[in-house]
Amino acid sequence: MRRSIPLVAAALGVTLTLAACSGSSDEPTGDASSAAPELTGTLTVWVDETRIDSFKPVAESYQEETGVQLDLVQKASGDIRTDFVTQVPTGEGPDVVIGAHDWTGEFVNNGVVAPVELGDKAGDFAESAITAFAYDGKQYGVPYAIENIALVRNDALLTETPATFDELVAQGKTAGTPFPVVIQQGDQGDAYHLYPLQTSFGAPVFAQAADGSYTPELALGGEAGTAFAAYLAKLGAEKVLDPAIDGDKAKQAFLDGQTPYIVTGPWYAEAFVEAGMDITVLPVPSAGGEEAQPFVGVQGAFISAKTENSVLANDFVTNYLTTEEIQDELYATGGRVPALTASADKIDDEVLAGFNEAGATGAPMPSLPEMGSVWSFWGTTEVQLIGGQATDPAGAWTAMVTNIQGAIDG
Repeated sequence: MRRSIPLVAAALGVTLTLAACSGSSDEPTGDASSAAPELTGTLTVWVDETRIDSFKPVAESYQEETGVQLDLVQKASGDIRTDFVTQVPTGEGPDVVIGAHDWTGEFVNNGVVAPVELGDKAGDFAESAITAFAYDGKQYGVPYAIENIALVRNDALLTETPATFDELVAQGKTAGTPFPVVIQQGDQGDAYHLYPLQTSFGAPVFAQAADGSYTPELALGGEAGTAFAAYLAKLGAEKVLDPAIDGDKAKQAFLDGQTPYIVTGPWYAEAFVEAGMDITVLPVPSAGGEEAQPFVGVQGAFISAKTENSVLANDFVTNYLTTEEIQDELYATGGRVPALTASADKIDDEVLAGFNEAGATGAPMPSLPEMGSVWSFWGTTEVQLIGGQATDPAGAWTAMVTNIQGAIDG
């Protein structure tokens, strides 16, 4: 099995200067062959420290093909998002920024990004990658990479995995290890790693519109939500889940052979491969009867709403970054599963291929500004359910939903 490369968050931006004749159009172009203006000028790219090496060959090849100069400007990962929001309105920001899809809501609400038009090309990407950048019925980003959590199995302990989570727990208890499965929590809880189990009860955090974009309507309450709350309390009482096991402890438990299963992402799977473990990556089995959907994080390109060079910006984003050659290149240098299906299908790394399969029907991380009101109530309630402090699971979950709604309403 080939070594996998860890997946880490990143961002990039580009400032584009086009000849005067090409700066007059505000409409994105979906096909370079149909818009044939000569592309000249300078493309300045903001990129954080985690992605600059991956995008250097992309910038060089685009420059060679078009004659456009690309200047990569490294920005700190902790600053690039905020700087984009504050500088675009002043005319100082880049024309294109590449970052996480869950920036979309903030960018749209601040009026700093323009819609993109992919047309038929949208069908060439994983559905979750496209819907990740949808907001208020429009597409605001072009995806290039995907990451998500999945179930990782230690094949030295078990070689088959049952179809449901309850059966998995029962099987794990026969493995002769201290834990049948580990899912990291910690003092503040970890709703992200429990989300596949929650969605399998039909209780997503927010409702989704027909185009896949999220609405601000909370959907984690009601009978489905309280059923999940009762299930968490049950797993806690049976010591299947433990609030004391945080990310580091969960990782170490798996490395030490103390559990046959862990729910985690490629960022830990890399360490398992490096340790010489024989592992298999699988979708998380359903606990509530419906499909278990992990959150999917997607990286992609945004176009500044204030760019004076929309033709060039759209050529780079919608025509160049969407090609199989470039998606292959970004995978080779960055190690993330490509968002383009044709590129993802060529991956021969069994670990990343397993994560890709597990995330194919996942749920994009909501990019709504309202998401910021959810995390603390969500994690705290879940850890109280697991730890047994919430003696009335349905009441605790309902109170959580009420508190989240109150925080959203302000």
